[in-house]
Amino acid sequence: MLLLAIPVSTGRAQSSASIHQATLMDAGQKTQEISTEELRRILVEKTAVVFDVRPAKEYAISHLPGALNVSAKPGVSISLYVSDVAEIGRVLAGDKSRAIVVYCNGPFCGKSNRTATELVDAGYSNVRRYQLGIPVWRALVGVTQIEPEGVRYVLAGDRTAVFIDAREPAEFAAGTAARAKNLPRSGLKPGKDVGEVKAAKDDGRLPMEDHNTRIVVFGKSAEQAKAVADAIAHEGFHNVSFFDGTFEQLAALARP
Repeated sequence: MLLLAIPVSTGRAQSSASIHQATLMDAGQKTQEISTEELRRILVEKTAVVFDVRPAKEYAISHLPGALNVSAKPGVSISLYVSDVAEIGRVLAGDKSRAIVVYCNGPFCGKSNRTATELVDAGYSNVRRYQLGIPVWRALVGVTQIEPEGVRYVLAGDRTAVFIDAREPAEFAAGTAARAKNLPRSGLKPGKDVGEVKAAKDDGRLPMEDHNTRIVVFGKSAEQAKAVADAIAHEGFHNVSFFDGTFEQLAALARP
């Protein structure tokens, strides 16, 4: 049975709690669990190193912005395999006091629990878990990041995926990546169901009949792409990623 614990203040200073403050309340673990709100703050302030402990391909396709992955890459021989804990040690240059957060595929995935326990057993002293994982992050925050390997995978295997070019219309008209549609950042307006996003919902650029459709946003820069990805995710689309690179890099990945 899954339980979500949401802290509630008491007394005169009582305030309403938010689902963003919830944790899974998984008993019997060696490490502390953190909420979505806490993880968002950690990623912004860079107060801990966040590790995605899922397989490398899953990470490449969709991960929390700024998270790292140390899983063995596809095709690596089992004889060359190095444990996730050993790789985390390499990334952290052996500093076992560094603040670490691990996450995986959510409440029904035990990988973050196991990895956190292994880290503590190996002597790491500041390990926490985002046990709600990437499914809840998508539901509450919306946007993830996609790597070049993930772009290639989506282009080759997901014909339903929608690619959004966040550059200006003139730049889009001069050339874009295959299958891309234009939703320029300059057309964004504050609020919901307004501006260029509303127009894209009405004219078919966004997949209104299936809000679970994979959407990949790219632009001149990661900042431009993320701004448009955020706006799309806040319209109820549940599988939105932005490419942390330039348009030229994305276009090169899309060439046959």
